[in-house]
Amino acid sequence: MTPSQSGNSLSVTKQHEIRIGTSAFTAAGWKGSFYPSAMKPAEFLTFYATRFNTVEVDSTYYRTPSASTVAGWAAKTPGDFIFSLKVPQQITHEKVLVDCEKDFENFVEVVSGLGKKLGPMLLQFPYFNRAKFKAGSEFTARLQPFLKRLPKGYRFALEIRNKNWLDTKFADLLREHGVALACIDQAWMPSIEEVTAKIDPITADFCYVRWLGDRKGIELETKVWDKTIIDRSAALIKWVKFFHSIIHKVDIYAYANNHYAGHGPATVELFKKLWEKQTQTD
Repeated sequence: MTPSQSGNSLSVTKQHEIRIGTSAFTAAGWKGSFYPSAMKPAEFLTFYATRFNTVEVDSTYYRTPSASTVAGWAAKTPGDFIFSLKVPQQITHEKVLVDCEKDFENFVEVVSGLGKKLGPMLLQFPYFNRAKFKAGSEFTARLQPFLKRLPKGYRFALEIRNKNWLDTKFADLLREHGVALACIDQAWMPSIEEVTAKIDPITADFCYVRWLGDRKGIELETKVWDKTIIDRSAALIKWVKFFHSIIHKVDIYAYANNHYAGHGPATVELFKKLWEKQTQTD
């Protein structure tokens, strides 16, 4: 079936779709470049949802939101909107999966208030040096029992930034528990072409993608995210091809960070144009 754009979503078949959004729905420089200059912050999310049908919420990385905040998110968005949420850093960075059961259960319980609008929850781990884990096997030994305890009926994705740990054994562990490997376009991690040459990155019934870029590098040039300053067309064309290769099998959630090219919303729009151009030639 030929892919076609439907509303804010790039739908492909009755079974699978691509949802593309940004990492967070506000940032320095967005007012006047994405949001109308006179718009109040309380109106941002409602406006955002007229342009994109999903968002990766960054604020939950810092703390579990209140139930009232979650209810507010739900009230400001249409019925088909999807929130992907970062699991709090207390779990992934500070406690690193140790003695965090109550923290995690509380987080899942609170964000479940989104109902059908709750999408994947992302376990984003940092780069770990040898002082923390001598090898990837030590990390997976800690990860495995945590994955076994994941509650059913939810979607989870997991990101690692130790590229040498990214192997078939690690992918198989995630696949065993139905957790999606987060495929990231990030400065020191292998490209999607390198990843697919080494492993099958599809480990769940959906694919989770994050366009992250080089945070330190781009912040040497700007910290105001109002325009594109890096042309990512060549890289996004590769992602278009990758998505075409998997869309018949899984749903896709993809999120653009401001650090990728300078302006998250513009990255999303560029991807959509490249996707449409590619599908017109199929």
